[in-house]
Amino acid sequence: MRFKCRPVELDFIEGAAYRFENVVELETSPEAVFDIFADGESWPRWFDGIKRVVWTSPEPKGVGTTRTVTLTTMTVHEHFLAWERGRRFAFRFEGSSLPLCRAGIEDYRLEELPGGRTRLHYGVYLEPSLPVRLAGPIARAQFSSMFRRAAAGLKTYVATGHGK
Repeated sequence: MRFKCRPVELDFIEGAAYRFENVVELETSPEAVFDIFADGESWPRWFDGIKRVVWTSPEPKGVGTTRTVTLTTMTVHEHFLAWERGRRFAFRFEGSSLPLCRAGIEDYRLEELPGGRTRLHYGVYLEPSLPVRLAGPIARAQFSSMFRRAAAGLKTYVATGHGK
């Protein structure tokens, strides 16, 4: 079964009820980090819980591109809102196999640092569904942990020579 999400744009970020933000510094260029994001096969290697990423739009990828991400516990359908190589990679949730949110956006912003390094600002912004709101602090802690592990996983992935 597919639970649809309300279509939102990037301005949704400002007023999102649930906000999960992580910042991590990576030992590679913003373009190399973006290329990792654009490579569907890399995601299961660094984002704990992702099993498979399938691009569902024809090339070239960009704003409007869609993909389906299979996680350990659910499947998520995504629609890209920002696609700026070396700068920004953002998508909204179109729907999922579990009713976890009514709307949501993941936003990956890349900032160039001296020495060919990158500061990643990784945010996930959600309008939770009623069951998630009722779970309160437990749900927030689960989401927070998953997104923090993803940022750390990307840092480790880059440190082991990927994205050079």
